[in-house]
Amino acid sequence: MNQFEESVYQLIVETSTNLPTDVRNAIKNAKSKENQGTRAALSLSTISNNINMAETNVSPICQDTGMPTFVVHTPVGANQIEMKKVILSAIKRATQDSKLRPNSVDSLTGENSGDNLGEGTPVIHFEQWEKEDIDIRLILKGGGCENKNIQYSLPMELEGLGKAGRDLDGIRKCILHSVYQAQGQGCSAGFIGVGIGGDRTTGYELAKKQLFREVNDTNPNADLQKLEEYVMENANQLGIGTMGFGGEVTLLGCKIGVMNRLPASFFVSVAYNCWAFRRLGVVIDANSGEIKQWVYNKGSEEQEEKQQLQSASKEDSKSNDRKEVVLQAPITEEQIRNLKVGDVVIINGSMHTGRDALHKYLMENDSPVDLNGGIIYHCGPVMSKEDDEYIVKAAGPTTSIREEPYQGDIIKKFGIRAVIGKGGMGAKTLSALKEHGGVYLNAIGGAAQYYAESIKKVDDVDFLEFGIPEAMWHLQVEGFAAIVTMDAHGNSLHADVEKSSLEKLAKFKETVF
Repeated sequence: MNQFEESVYQLIVETSTNLPTDVRNAIKNAKSKENQGTRAALSLSTISNNINMAETNVSPICQDTGMPTFVVHTPVGANQIEMKKVILSAIKRATQDSKLRPNSVDSLTGENSGDNLGEGTPVIHFEQWEKEDIDIRLILKGGGCENKNIQYSLPMELEGLGKAGRDLDGIRKCILHSVYQAQGQGCSAGFIGVGIGGDRTTGYELAKKQLFREVNDTNPNADLQKLEEYVMENANQLGIGTMGFGGEVTLLGCKIGVMNRLPASFFVSVAYNCWAFRRLGVVIDANSGEIKQWVYNKGSEEQEEKQQLQSASKEDSKSNDRKEVVLQAPITEEQIRNLKVGDVVIINGSMHTGRDALHKYLMENDSPVDLNGGIIYHCGPVMSKEDDEYIVKAAGPTTSIREEPYQGDIIKKFGIRAVIGKGGMGAKTLSALKEHGGVYLNAIGGAAQYYAESIKKVDDVDFLEFGIPEAMWHLQVEGFAAIVTMDAHGNSLHADVEKSSLEKLAKFKETVF
């Protein structure tokens, strides 16, 4: 069992820090389709660099290491009770080693367990099979993309597409709509798994099961193969693009499965996964506990390819229609009102993280630090404590729309000048930015190593009782880059892309299948 635990630990670490080859290739192909110098091209270059940095640093690709979900096939007679204990021990160890962020939170009290263990976490599915080896697959699916999962009950009316009936064409409409509704909030460009049929629970299980398939495999069902190909060709015409910035590539993969259903129910369930598609597997010798082989090829870029990516990233960052502005915190209102959507901002100085728990707290309480002219970063970092000092191991943005009920009021109350996150925010925040002189800066979702590199020091932390992801971390940054996507003049790139993609979605209203 000791060797078995080490093998599971290796699987967890590799899944968190090293994307498989098929996913890397999908991202590389997407990059080749984008026009150089665009926001989407710049984002994909940053993503490519982040993938390589995570591999080199053996640190999480994304700070949200998600809900660990295992599918374990065991020989007949294997002791699944003992195997589960070992898997839990490996999860705890990986969390202590900062390969996983502590993500298990009590749903009633909000208390973080600190070790990723708790009722229902991690998720472990055991299945017996008539083979001698143990097969373990693991997927780390973050909360931002998990929130963009969606389930349809047919027949129903769909925005932009009209009636979706209980047939293949109705399923087609649901899938296209699922991509549209995700926008950039799920860290597009993304992958989707689709489950047709079942009940509400098994439908989602089937959808997630599709995410364990290889990106380039072929569906054995001819109708579903045709539908997968159709979706991949046409979903990218919606123009949502990487991070929702607009662009040529919105979807990187689509896998569809089907099961029987009850006569009264017809569910189409969609599991959305971000570009940071962390999915690996191992075959383990049941006697020795040692890894015999990796199920998916672990990705690795040759040094020459890494240098080419770094060079391309520099080229993509150059654009004649976009200015680059360096801001030193605290920031003045005048500096903010000089910015417009599309500008690249480079931040130096102080920055403070804040997520759901902090925003709720600040609505009714004072801030422990002066936020006037300051910057709030929607981020739940991965932290390591070394020699009584905190070190940032991963620090990408979280999805901002969750803070929409609070953000406008907090901007007004504390004089905040910049909010950083991913996916954009709504009308209430946009109005506050215009009235009080603020901007929303979109960082590249999932690029946790890229942003961790720009964080030079952790000054302090407040509200550690909220848990590491929800605490208020006070950071010193240098060269932190983000793009203005909502400005102080009432402009929102996110609203523009959503409106444009809805118009494009309506073009797929007519029956195809």
